[in-house]
Amino acid sequence: MKKLHLLLFSASLLMGTATQAQLKVEIAGVGSNQIPVAVAAFADESVAPDQVSAIIRADLERSGVFKVIDAGQVISDSASVDLAAFKARGADALVVGSVARQPDGRIAVRYKLHDTVKGGQISQLGGEVQPRYTRLQAHRIADDVYEKLTGVRGIFSTRIAYVKENRAGRNYTLAVADADGENEIIAVSGREPIISPSWSPDGLKVAYVSMEDRKPVVYLQDLMTGRRNVISNQKGNNSAPAWSPDGRTLAVALSKDGNTEIYAVNSDGSGLRRLTNSNAIDTEPQFSADGQSIYFTSDRSGGPQVYRMSATGGNPTRVTFNGNYNISPRVSSDGKTLAWISQRDGGYSLYAMDLASGQELRLADGATEPSFSPNGKYIMYATKGGGRVSLAVVSVDGRVKQRLTTKAGNIREPSWGPFMK
Repeated sequence: MKKLHLLLFSASLLMGTATQAQLKVEIAGVGSNQIPVAVAAFADESVAPDQVSAIIRADLERSGVFKVIDAGQVISDSASVDLAAFKARGADALVVGSVARQPDGRIAVRYKLHDTVKGGQISQLGGEVQPRYTRLQAHRIADDVYEKLTGVRGIFSTRIAYVKENRAGRNYTLAVADADGENEIIAVSGREPIISPSWSPDGLKVAYVSMEDRKPVVYLQDLMTGRRNVISNQKGNNSAPAWSPDGRTLAVALSKDGNTEIYAVNSDGSGLRRLTNSNAIDTEPQFSADGQSIYFTSDRSGGPQVYRMSATGGNPTRVTFNGNYNISPRVSSDGKTLAWISQRDGGYSLYAMDLASGQELRLADGATEPSFSPNGKYIMYATKGGGRVSLAVVSVDGRVKQRLTTKAGNIREPSWGPFMK
């Protein structure tokens, strides 16, 4: 419950205007060896503004990990269940639950996860939330199901940030939404381009670049208070902010001395220090999962490639060798996988590399601007199709694919938020 209260506290303080133009999720592929799970309608869930069981089903389905079976009936978490009957229908697990409106107006949501194979209970959760947080509670239940059945933490209750461009009105907005595209909130809006949003590790702030001063400037938007601060407004271009895992430092790319180099700056904008010093263009820094290294893009070898150096600077080591054009490095939260964009065969594709073995996997074509999910199992990226830029998601094994679209303009520059503590 303490975890839930912290999560709701953070969500309730997000500043901005809720919009109606939600993202639509389309599932284009599924994983192999899916886990069959039956999801029953929750007892009395009509008293809540959102149907809890439907949200749980949608979350599990779009993960690609589960084969969701409709239980075809209402089953409360307090009911006695014939688990053998669901096992006979091919389900390895069963999700049941109930919803109740409390005298103070809050919504109580409770659920249980049953093992139909062993005939026992695997997990249960319960909590009371304000009606507007019913979806969040449903996402938390889906997260629990995902973790208990896979051993990996779920990401359904996380948030994403992205930039929306309305070409007709020449308007740019930095939006924040649930991982399924719902509950969209506008954090920043303006007439000039916004790029490179980057979440703070605590999930309460977003650094980004705005062109409103007719040059790239790095800003920090506090989502709780609505306040923003300038992180870097040096001479020339200020771009590509990336947070250190401890949230104390940002790496940025600056051209203040003529050539674009990697710098580190404190999260309050103080303590600027230079990390690279070469005749090449060094840009797009990204901290490693342990904060000890920085991956970045450099053309010091003649064309853009991904390099790694100490977080304090020093001689870098080249990481990518296949292809003549490799940019936009991103590292998974467990430090095992590197994702980047490579230009090969006349187009841009999303690649992933197992850093231990060096083995590469081509995940998606027509991709730019990758961002890992906080559990390291999915990558969100921007892609163009039908004359419009939209967002897509692919699993790190390439088997699961999703597309997030909207009728209102282009959406791009995705950044997947962290787990809320």
